[in-house]
Amino acid sequence: MNRRTLIFGGLAVVILGGFAFWYLVLRSDAPPPVSLEDAVAAVTTTGAAGDEATTTTAGVAPDTSDAPTDPAASGDGFSGSWEVVPEPSFVGYRVGEELAGIGTTEAAGRTSEVFGELVVDGTTITVVDIEADLRGLQSDSSTRDGALRSRGLETDTFPSARFSLVEPIEIGEPAVGETITATATGDLTLHGVTNRVTIPIEGTLVDDNTIVVVASLVIALEDYDIEPPTGMRVLSIEDTGTIEMQLAFSRG
Repeated sequence: MNRRTLIFGGLAVVILGGFAFWYLVLRSDAPPPVSLEDAVAAVTTTGAAGDEATTTTAGVAPDTSDAPTDPAASGDGFSGSWEVVPEPSFVGYRVGEELAGIGTTEAAGRTSEVFGELVVDGTTITVVDIEADLRGLQSDSSTRDGALRSRGLETDTFPSARFSLVEPIEIGEPAVGETITATATGDLTLHGVTNRVTIPIEGTLVDDNTIVVVASLVIALEDYDIEPPTGMRVLSIEDTGTIEMQLAFSRG
């Protein structure tokens, strides 16, 4: 074996070893942040938007040319009560953490145990009341999930989080598929503490029977009396975190 072969062989080992270290240790398995596009895709994939919106096994959407093109076509527009569809809805968290021997990475956990309603009166959202059972939070680490039951969020003691709208949201009369951007002001209860917050939201009417909304909010952990959990492997947790929501609503 000549010197050139040894050199190239050594480089290959270094490259493959570096890739393996990234894949097994450094890479983050955290899902991407919430987006309206992904939320609509999740709704149509799970069939939450109704049979007409469900894709076929061939990946081609059924013909919906006879479907109404705007909410007014059904005669009642948005008005009425809309209930959360637990799947594909979820509420979750996203926070940076520093791990021993690894460095900074991102942790994210989500639960689909979400309940609540949205009420529309004409062109105004008058009620949003969402509650999530945080005991169902799952991330890419069962160790992290177990720790949150008694530390950090302390979900065994504070099992739920809740958001209740306190100011109406004017949405006008958007057509099916049109993106709605707004802010939702309400009371957020987390870890037994309630604070008034304003959350940027995006939403769309997928069809006459399905509304999809996504939202994310950065919070200071100390505002909710949350002490960042640390341990032998977790050296530190950022003092802010992001609450994420992907919500699908169907007519009540």
